[in-house]
Amino acid sequence: MADVNLRVSDTSTFPDPVYKETVLRPLFDGAKTHHVKGFRAIDRAHLVMLSETGIIDRDQAAQIATALDAIDREVEPSTLVYTGEVEDFFFLIERELKARIGADVAGRLHTARSRNDIDHTLFKLALKEKIDALMAKARGLLAAMIDTAEREKATLIVAYTHGQPAQPTTFGHYLSAAIEILIRDIERFAEARKIVDLSSMGAAAITTSGFPVDRARVAHLLGFSGPQRNSYSCIAAVDYTTSTYSSIELMFLHLGRLIQDFQFWTSFEVGQIYVPNALVQISSIMPQKRNPVPIEHMRHLASQTMGRARTVLDVMHNTPFTDMNDSEGETQGMGYEAFASASRVLDLLASLISHISIDPERVEQNIRRSCITITELADSLVRMEDLSFREAHEIASAVARSVVATKGDLTNDGFEPFLSSFEHSVGRKPSIDLETFQQIVSPEHFVAVRARFGGPALEPMSDAIRSYRKKLSAFETDATMASEQAAAAAAELSQKFNALKGAC
Repeated sequence: MADVNLRVSDTSTFPDPVYKETVLRPLFDGAKTHHVKGFRAIDRAHLVMLSETGIIDRDQAAQIATALDAIDREVEPSTLVYTGEVEDFFFLIERELKARIGADVAGRLHTARSRNDIDHTLFKLALKEKIDALMAKARGLLAAMIDTAEREKATLIVAYTHGQPAQPTTFGHYLSAAIEILIRDIERFAEARKIVDLSSMGAAAITTSGFPVDRARVAHLLGFSGPQRNSYSCIAAVDYTTSTYSSIELMFLHLGRLIQDFQFWTSFEVGQIYVPNALVQISSIMPQKRNPVPIEHMRHLASQTMGRARTVLDVMHNTPFTDMNDSEGETQGMGYEAFASASRVLDLLASLISHISIDPERVEQNIRRSCITITELADSLVRMEDLSFREAHEIASAVARSVVATKGDLTNDGFEPFLSSFEHSVGRKPSIDLETFQQIVSPEHFVAVRARFGGPALEPMSDAIRSYRKKLSAFETDATMASEQAAAAAAELSQKFNALKGAC
């Protein structure tokens, strides 16, 4: 009895002022900023389906369609200020409908649907659009990387392992490694998009409806590939969100490593990348400075993107398998910030890669100082002198130590140490003369003989670049097909909706 009396004595009114300002207003502002287009499409597609299935009659559908059209013309979402008179943006539209055509007819639009299936469909519509826009930029970066790799496929660089000069390769070969990762990242995004591309409409609150709804029809009109099958999954599964942001997290983790290399390679001590003046800032006090600041901005923006994406995933952790606010408005809005920073990185990185060049003098100097072609000397001893690789490795190692100790270079100062080490180890003179030795330890030879599948020599590089262009072409074809499907669905929805208005 005390419980009942307590409820009867509750004279509070919704919304509580603090709840209004801390929750309802931000959610309303997020909806009017991000989801007006989605709300309109869902209302229209659902209305067309209700009319086509006979769930509401033609006259009722015409009245609703005309009123929805009037609302779109007369209510400017960007000017709306949340007052608390309605709970959210959905109820604002419903109130506007009632004001124009009365509660009875207006209320029929919500037959066989819930804010549960509406919300998830809204988020999927927004994510698809953002994924498609981001993937267009990713394809732009991929194209820039392929073009640069082809242009620089014979341009020597120093490749590093553990922060130390390791072997010579080409800039094209280095970029090809990053290209293959980006291709896989785009493919991963395409798989995530397939999960997003399933409509939740028709699931209603949890279990669909007793009305004869046509879920496939609504999915088609909204531009989805189809309806998500299980209705519980429609309102409880958030893998469309986690798949999307996992893809973002991994893409920018991977790109961040490339960006970090560029930062290192532009340092004064390494200097094998030259950044043109258009992408360099000066110091306000030190006249000699050329600061490749865009690379720093890419680095921290890539980290911000990855962090924002991971935050979305963290919010999903240990949540119940049901419809829940954790995955909805504010979390989705927070995730959109990841798309925004991601877009900036992709644009800037595509521009940077297109404009940077390799400084051949610095590369040559670093190769000379570091003896990084010595691996080929060991390999050549195996092939030409019939030594075991371990014995050849020991001879080559002794040569490198001697050259580095005298601060010489392998081409000009390595032959005498080689003769001495070889005779000491093998007990005879080598068949390799000075001219052959110098050819063996040249960086051009080092690259040229590595003509195996995936290697830096011209033939495998040319094959690789052809395969990358084929992948890029397939991505572009898929994107065009998706765009055409979306445009066709939007045109059909517009035509069917306008036909309802004409029935008045």
